[in-house]
Amino acid sequence: MATEPAWPSEADARPRPSAWSAVAWFAATLAGSAALGLLGGLIWGEAAPRALLQEISSGTAELMDAETRAFIGADAWFCGIAVVAGLLTGIIGYRFGIARHSGGIRPVIAAGLIIGAVAGAFVMLWLGEQIGLSAYNQHLASSANGTVFPESLTLGARSALAFWPMFTGIAILVGEWGSRPSR
Repeated sequence: MATEPAWPSEADARPRPSAWSAVAWFAATLAGSAALGLLGGLIWGEAAPRALLQEISSGTAELMDAETRAFIGADAWFCGIAVVAGLLTGIIGYRFGIARHSGGIRPVIAAGLIIGAVAGAFVMLWLGEQIGLSAYNQHLASSANGTVFPESLTLGARSALAFWPMFTGIAILVGEWGSRPSR
């Protein structure tokens, strides 16, 4: 009785990833998201609107326009940059990381992407708030009364920090959902 040789399936033909490979992918996704957070922070720090202040006494300033929309605009810029960054990390991370691997390394890469997105959002927040802070402090400390200068950038809606990891997760889920075979 002759038996046919068992041909390995496509999944069996791939080499099994090592633990070091999983650690390397996890670290790469974290580092990539943090680097993207630096770029996002630069964009947010330069593009977001800032409220104008007027020096009223040494070390004290008040808003020029109490109904300014600069605070909402700064938060909207942060949210928009975070959405784009989240979609980028999710789509690129899925395409070049998750989709090319099988087995237990896939959830490790996904976790790295989402944790990296959280780190990237905090890096973006930190860097964006640092841009212009020294100029603000210098104006506040040494300007003459009546001097008008921009306020330092702050994020009013801290919930905006969730946009980057949320959209990274959505991109990963859509990629996984789209790659399942139809019944």
